Amino acid sequence: MEFDSFALMASTATLGDEPRVRDHADMVEFRMDLATDPLDQLAAYDGELPILATNRASWEGGKATGGETRLDALETAVQNDAVAAIDLELETLLSGDGKRVIEQARQHDAAVVASIHDFETTPPKKRMYELLERATDHADVGKLAVTANSRSDVLDLFSVTDRLTEDGRRVATIAMGEIGRHSRAVAPVYGSKIGYAPLDSADATAPGQYDLATLSHLVQELS
Repeated sequence: MEFDSFALMASTATLGDEPRVRDHADMVEFRMDLATDPLDQLAAYDGELPILATNRASWEGGKATGGETRLDALETAVQNDAVAAIDLELETLLSGDGKRVIEQARQHDAAVVASIHDFETTPPKKRMYELLERATDHADVGKLAVTANSRSDVLDLFSVTDRLTEDGRRVATIAMGEIGRHSRAVAPVYGSKIGYAPLDSADATAPGQYDLATLSHLVQELS
């Protein structure tokens, strides 16, 4: 998976949803941390869409606990042929345990997304650039999700996205919350390579998400 162009992820904890998302999504983000028996679901998966496996740590907005157990599950997941990419927090990626998961991903030709989340603010532009630069030094895509408290925050995020894209870096950027909601549709215009949406808005996994069909339509209209 190269992420040379924009990919829309259908975020779900149930791989059985895959037939219902095919018309709108390019990939499935499988939220292992929210799933029941995630490894069993992966073993039984026979869908058409490739999978981005995410087992998000509780300290970065997810539900997974138990550091080594969480990473063991992700390491097993990436051995499944349907898993084309994994998402790992930048902080974890840089740790010793995280590096073994990355090595496993490389052995199975899976891409790596290094993610950073800020659930309170939007850092200054210089800091956002530095974070994404570091993420893309160690992964195929650097993902930064911030919380917009003003429209200026969203403009700053777009500026950083555009600059890094011009520098040849692959990034995925999102401004969470109602103020930044439109960023999910507009960020691809500035070079963001990944978008996320639940099949139904009631199942949103982050603040401000559109449902999948709506986001797919908006991205197509703006591209």
